Amino acid sequence: MTGIFIFSAEEIIRQIKFSCQMPDIIEAIATRKIITDAADKAGLKVDNAELQQAADNLRLANKLIKVEDTWTWLQKNYLSLDEFKELAQINLLSAKLANHLFAKQVESFFFEHQLDYAASVTYEVVLDDEDLAWELFYALQENEISFQYIARQYIQEIELRRAGGYCGIRHRKDFRPEIAACVFAAHAPQILKPIVTQKGVHLIWVEEIIQPQLNEPLRLKILKDLFYTWIKQQLEEVNIVVQFELMHQGKNNVSIQPSAVSYQQS
Repeated sequence: MTGIFIFSAEEIIRQIKFSCQMPDIIEAIATRKIITDAADKAGLKVDNAELQQAADNLRLANKLIKVEDTWTWLQKNYLSLDEFKELAQINLLSAKLANHLFAKQVESFFFEHQLDYAASVTYEVVLDDEDLAWELFYALQENEISFQYIARQYIQEIELRRAGGYCGIRHRKDFRPEIAACVFAAHAPQILKPIVTQKGVHLIWVEEIIQPQLNEPLRLKILKDLFYTWIKQQLEEVNIVVQFELMHQGKNNVSIQPSAVSYQQS
């Protein structure tokens, strides 16, 4: 099929509606408005050097190494250079606002929720037979068999069997509550007594318990989580009004103005 398709703003907005993406779009607009208003109220400013660094970070995040790559990406996303600058600026303002609001709360939040940041390295086999699980447990304690042997014999999933039942590094929230309580009470390395759940009978080898440390990656994660929670609270407290204003231009031509999103405290 050959030819040229010309899509109006009205058609694009209609497709966004048809794809049921409008709520996410509206929330993103409201989020940007909340951030810019809060940053302005807090007196946060962006200088040219910071904006240049934010733009470089944005290019790096999108793997835009060459100038040609950047222009191609802008065209693909229908962004002007000024809009790219605005995008970099809102990213920078978000980071500055998060730091302004919550930087001093990160350490206390970490210590209050320290248990949530502990991690474990575990191997696991889920069995259907509780009697068999206890038999294997006692055999492990007596060093008659290895956990790798159990994994090879009783794990059906090929990749998991090849990995010896290795489940990776997991946090408390990644386990069922009854399993988490046992895992993080273990004195690693340790085989846990069989744990019965709706899924089956779990035989778990706890190789290591990783105690949390407030390093830079975790600090940034906590800061991001606190900021995200704050944004969600702000969205719940505002009344979002969406206006699609149709302007008739001639008998058959209809154009649509950009969405106007205003909000007010409820």
